[in-house]
Amino acid sequence: MEPMEQEVVQEQKNLRKIIMVDDVGFLLLSAKERLKDVYEIFPATSAKALFQILETVAPDCILLDINMPDIDGFETIKNLKADPRYREIPVMFLSSKNDRDTIVRARKSGAVDFIPKPFTDAELIESIEHFFHPEKRVESKPIILAVDDNPSILKAINSVLNHKYTVRTLANPQSLEEILKFITPDLFLLDCQMPDIHGFDLVPLIRKYPENADVPIIFLTSDSSTENISAAIGHGASDYILKPLNADVLHERIAFHLRGFVMKRRIREAEEN
Repeated sequence: MEPMEQEVVQEQKNLRKIIMVDDVGFLLLSAKERLKDVYEIFPATSAKALFQILETVAPDCILLDINMPDIDGFETIKNLKADPRYREIPVMFLSSKNDRDTIVRARKSGAVDFIPKPFTDAELIESIEHFFHPEKRVESKPIILAVDDNPSILKAINSVLNHKYTVRTLANPQSLEEILKFITPDLFLLDCQMPDIHGFDLVPLIRKYPENADVPIIFLTSDSSTENISAAIGHGASDYILKPLNADVLHERIAFHLRGFVMKRRIREAEEN
């Protein structure tokens, strides 16, 4: 075997072993193919298939869909934690449900992370590697969390920004505090007017976490009145952007505030070291 071939084989042997459980088979096969250079993925379409794989594979972690027929993700993780052979394997939930009750239940069940669907390859890799190396920011793209009760606006924001940033979206603002236990955004986009809660009220929830003390917050609003804009700044906003959103303006404002934030973070890290 040539030296180069030996290096490739050795590198493949060192890939993390990931068991990915989802009842949608083509998603598993697609993920396995797309991530073959990053992880060795073992697809399982059910809890039964998962435990069969566990008989011969010792995974570094398990990616577990919540909504599955027969045995769902919550029952599956319960069975994993009850077995001394598997209870220490980290489990990350995958789910299209990001309501507060689901997230709280996920944490209480013993999951180490909660990855909302749909997610990009970069988001998945970032979540996995952040668990194994929490001291490192393995995702080179800044993380932006957009909170808006309008799914169409969130979809548009993701479409405009996802080639340059890792975009996480949240349509249920009541779940924000739970989401912040899983991720540390580099910038927040907050809708001002939402049912039941005002965007201004979310700022204290964000700032209560020390790591978010100076993270930029940009409010999205259709109210261009002086009173509303002054209130946004008074509540701790770094900036505001008027709706309907303009892609160029969105990129320009985000880039400006991220530059300042990254610079302050680097200065702080240098002082601490």
